[in-house]
Amino acid sequence: MANFYTDNDELRFHLRNPLMERICFLKERGYADKGKFDYSPQDYEDALDSYDKILEVVGQIAADVIDANAESVDIEEAHCENSRATYAKGTQENLDAMIKAGMNGVTMPRCYGGLNMPVTAYTMASELVSTADAGFDNVWSLQDCVETLYAFGNDEQRKKYIPRVCAGETMSMDLTEPDAGSDLQRVQLKATFDDANNCWRLNGVKRFITNGDADIHLVLARSEEGSTDGRGLSMFIYDKRDGGVDVRRIENKLGIHGSPTCELVYRNAKCELCGERRLGLIKYVMSLMNGARLGIGAQSIGLSQKAYEEALAYAKDRKQFGKAIIDMPPVYDLLATMKAKIDAGRSLLYQTARYVDIYKALDDIAMSRTLTPEERKEQKAYARLADAFTPLSKGMNSEYANQNTYDCIQVHGGSGFMMEYACQRLYRDARITSIYEGTTQLQVVAAIRYVTNGTYTNILRDLAAEDVIDEMKPLMARVSKMTDRLESVVNITKENQDPEYHDLMARHLYEIAAVTVMAGLLVKDASSAPELFSSSARVYVNLAEAEVAKHAVFVENFSVDQVADYRK
Repeated sequence: MANFYTDNDELRFHLRNPLMERICFLKERGYADKGKFDYSPQDYEDALDSYDKILEVVGQIAADVIDANAESVDIEEAHCENSRATYAKGTQENLDAMIKAGMNGVTMPRCYGGLNMPVTAYTMASELVSTADAGFDNVWSLQDCVETLYAFGNDEQRKKYIPRVCAGETMSMDLTEPDAGSDLQRVQLKATFDDANNCWRLNGVKRFITNGDADIHLVLARSEEGSTDGRGLSMFIYDKRDGGVDVRRIENKLGIHGSPTCELVYRNAKCELCGERRLGLIKYVMSLMNGARLGIGAQSIGLSQKAYEEALAYAKDRKQFGKAIIDMPPVYDLLATMKAKIDAGRSLLYQTARYVDIYKALDDIAMSRTLTPEERKEQKAYARLADAFTPLSKGMNSEYANQNTYDCIQVHGGSGFMMEYACQRLYRDARITSIYEGTTQLQVVAAIRYVTNGTYTNILRDLAAEDVIDEMKPLMARVSKMTDRLESVVNITKENQDPEYHDLMARHLYEIAAVTVMAGLLVKDASSAPELFSSSARVYVNLAEAEVAKHAVFVENFSVDQVADYRK
């Protein structure tokens, strides 16, 4: 029988990256839980074996339950009845299967009922779920909101809410409003303190809330009377058990039908302050969004993987002109490009996840003791790397998900336009990935300073200096030439001080940096496992070189006086 994890050697390769030894040591606090819990690992190999077994369980559920329900969920969708959201039958079956297997709150400490999994392994689980049904991943993976509650809530809140999430209760993050989408500083949902009952109350409307009728909500609201910007916003915890929030409607969406996207009405809803006042957007939402963006990267890879599998299977089976279409250059070109983008996307995604793991583990340790100077330096370095890589991972993988699902339909030809084939669902599901949790354009904004200050260039120079096998040396040399081109166009851009010109060049610089970083990471992975990645590395370096040349020529030939042409 199929298992989405054990059938995926590439994913298993990333679990055994050398950096995982440091991650496991930090996450397990030197394996301090050894002997305290039956399922706590004894050492590094035991930890990896534990994660491997957990992912195998997720892979089996993804194949046997979630994938089997995906089409019926897409058709049935979620319902709104009596001001409540109700999951499709298949979605509830998926959730029940994951809860029964203990796959909730998996990153949380064991003392709360979690499995203490690192972010890297959890991100892999999210990819597996998304390969089966990206819409269900939006229900299941929003448990990741508990990371924000764990990091910024008080001890009483952790003890109250985290065990419930580990037991299977769902979460949502209630951020956007009718007039506050990308610009969250405009949030107007009002939070006022109720002196008589010693609690906070929420009043207003939230819109486009993923899994919006969840059990536990993290809510961004305006707590400071008279404020108009992000400094007046705080984060609150709303418990559905307390009532006061109704689902006005579920949005009628293009895709991800299993995930109810709700408009919520808060009427004097009781809530608790999470963390400190005024830091809701400035600190807590940024942390929440970075985690969510990593999750969308995983969701995007899952969609791309499924699209590739569907296209590959169809190409092997479909015959035209007396032979299978997989043997035709226009088709195997599409398939090879899809596979290369998936492998490059994974190299970037899991490098990002490993960076996140190290800095977050050190953040967690800092909650109980003072970090050593060496640990503080390590924490700062990896936090910066995570901040630089997250917008690349989210932005590029979501764009690739859109391209790969498009190409999946193309391989199917006319059949791909028919509703009975899964590729149309994948295509519809993928479209949101480059929009929610920050559009690709906002990922460019988040990444551009790391382009212009040389962060990516320095990373690429260090990567090129590492040893690779002889087969990969010519490819790494080509990556080095792409790095030179990146440095050149950055310098050209910096020579001009016009802000609007810089904004117009940003997407081009971002894409040059992103594909070059992805090419370098994939070549490095191919050096470690040529049997898995050498073909994709060669294909992707060809693709990346073409993309670098395209964007570099645009920058090199663009002058400030052309800005007016784009404002018509």
